[in-house]
Amino acid sequence: MTQITKKALAASLKNLLTQKTLDKITVIDIARDCEVNRQTFYYHFHDIYDLLEWTFLQEATRALGADKTYETWQQGFLNIFGYILDNKALIGNIYHSAGREQLVQYLYRETHHLLMDVVRKKAEGLPVHEDEMTFIAQFYKYAFVGILLEWIRAGMMQKPVDIVEKLTVLIQGNMEATLERYSAGR
Repeated sequence: MTQITKKALAASLKNLLTQKTLDKITVIDIARDCEVNRQTFYYHFHDIYDLLEWTFLQEATRALGADKTYETWQQGFLNIFGYILDNKALIGNIYHSAGREQLVQYLYRETHHLLMDVVRKKAEGLPVHEDEMTFIAQFYKYAFVGILLEWIRAGMMQKPVDIVEKLTVLIQGNMEATLERYSAGR
């Protein structure tokens, strides 16, 4: 029953986000839209940002699926772009509100997980420390999320497949070369 209620609250938040920005939505609005009382909301979540984070985590798991390996990272990024496009009004209203930080943190988290899997796969057999792999993943994470945020800010006009193709060209060979340079220092 708890998951059903959480999903209903998330659906209400998503519904309201298609109509107005996050900073204009209250717990009362969500409870009313979901047809529950405020206490039910607070039983499951601390505040709207907690609900937003839970919603992102649930949907990210579905969006990325198993596409978190070196062989499938491009599809993983296309899935992230697809999720954003499928929820264009919602993402736009979050981006243009005080809740933008939640969106940014969601993108950082999901991109970091995806890239760590890629870096670990490419580093197999090389004497590269975990902190060096994390640094490489963070570098690419900030670049990718920056590109995603600029794409959102610009109205999501460019085709995601074109962006991912450019990212592929940028990464291909560079990550391997960087890992080899780290391991050569040993």
